[in-house]
Amino acid sequence: MNDTLVTVVGNVATSVEYRETPTGGVARFRFAATARRWDRERSVWTDGPTSFYTVSAWRQLAANLAASVAVGEPLVVHGRLRVREEAPGDGQGGQRRTFVDIDALAVGHDLARGTSAFRRGGKRGPEQAMTEGPEGVPMRAPEPVGT
Repeated sequence: MNDTLVTVVGNVATSVEYRETPTGGVARFRFAATARRWDRERSVWTDGPTSFYTVSAWRQLAANLAASVAVGEPLVVHGRLRVREEAPGDGQGGQRRTFVDIDALAVGHDLARGTSAFRRGGKRGPEQAMTEGPEGVPMRAPEPVGT
């Protein structure tokens, strides 16, 4: 009820790591968001600092992420913001580190930057989601463009 919900637009920075747990599948990846601003003096767009987040997803969203997302793809991530601090460890120079995580509730490709084809999925793991369509029917390989 008092969770901080955020929506972040950016790019996938690492491969999606998927694993099964006793409570269902979990997927994790790093996500990069860079602010762009219009520089009036130079009349150009400039990049601001890049923020990195660790995104976690559970159950069917995790399996669908693992089957659908690759490094570099533009996404829109909506979820609960979690900020955590860790005590200093070896090699950190005695400084506390702050991490910002997002527990994803919804994830989608950013259609302002490309196209996507949606396939309704059932309850299955990431390996099946990549090779099977609805009702377990094998999917055909996509037709080459321009032939």
